[in-house]
Amino acid sequence: MDLLTQALEAQDLDASSLARLYDYDLYALGEAAHGIRSRFHGDQVFFNTNRHLNPSNICADSCKFCAFSASRKNPNPYEMGHGEILEQIAQAYENGIKEVHVVSAHNPNYTYEWYLELFRLIKARMPHLHLKAMTAAEVHFLSTKFDKPYQEVLEDMLEAGVDSMPGGGAEIFDERVRKRICGGKVSSKRWLEIHQYWHSLGRMSNATMLFGHVESKQDRLDHMLRLKAAQSPNALEKKGGFNAFIPLLYQREHNFLKVARSPSAVEILKTIAIARIVLQNIPHIKAYWATLGLNLALVAQEFGADDLDGTIGVEKIQSAGGAQSAGGIAKEDLIAQIKDARFIPVERDSLYNPLKVW
Repeated sequence: MDLLTQALEAQDLDASSLARLYDYDLYALGEAAHGIRSRFHGDQVFFNTNRHLNPSNICADSCKFCAFSASRKNPNPYEMGHGEILEQIAQAYENGIKEVHVVSAHNPNYTYEWYLELFRLIKARMPHLHLKAMTAAEVHFLSTKFDKPYQEVLEDMLEAGVDSMPGGGAEIFDERVRKRICGGKVSSKRWLEIHQYWHSLGRMSNATMLFGHVESKQDRLDHMLRLKAAQSPNALEKKGGFNAFIPLLYQREHNFLKVARSPSAVEILKTIAIARIVLQNIPHIKAYWATLGLNLALVAQEFGADDLDGTIGVEKIQSAGGAQSAGGIAKEDLIAQIKDARFIPVERDSLYNPLKVW
């Protein structure tokens, strides 16, 4: 039986076999992926009205791929206090955001209670705002720094008002690659355990994959298969599980990896299409415009993706590496671009419930 047919039928294939899907014609992969995308979501393209907020770039870790954390490549350290953070979120909330996405560096100066108090303050002031916060890497950092089981950290986050978790810190799960690009960060095994425990609490999260650096195509498929195996059966009911898979394109500037060139647009689109084919138990595939650029992210909606992320407001992490995303994007522009691509714009909440169809 043809490999693509086997993959579409979700047969039990290993990473080395599935990596051969990259040898297929782009449009054959795109047609297959678009068929799954259309069956799940029709012609809808999802986005949300959100604000990213990064409290600090002072980090105890030194990942070689990162251009955000303060280092000799980025000698501009900062850390924000509760008051400044609250004011920025409140201003964005008055302007209509539905979600705040709080992700920080692993700042050794913040206390454990600092994070929990921040979450309580946000929810006390804006109880209807969806709070997406704390990557599994941050959870692991707090767990080790303050000698608490990760389960306790997650339970404390939930009690303090965190609604869902972002998917950052996954990078590539292969430990040999992790040792090279982010040695000392949360292990792949612990990253998955943290998300699975969060799912067991009835909460949703996302999952990312950083690609286009020193990983192989087989590493990408190994990463996807581990997520597929870790997915909760309750995800479709939004009672715990991965909402979306987000392939993040590595940004080459201002970091220590020294990657000569980025993947071609064809390889990027193949990666998104293969993700849709392989990860049929994860409802959404996000083409994150902040790493891909809006034009390619819109093209990706024809190759299996169904989501663009959102308005973002202020974007610091990808733009530090060279992405043209620092100022976010206006909702009106996002809607117009989706319509121009002949899709139906759907503003969603953080759990992919539709709020308005344009």
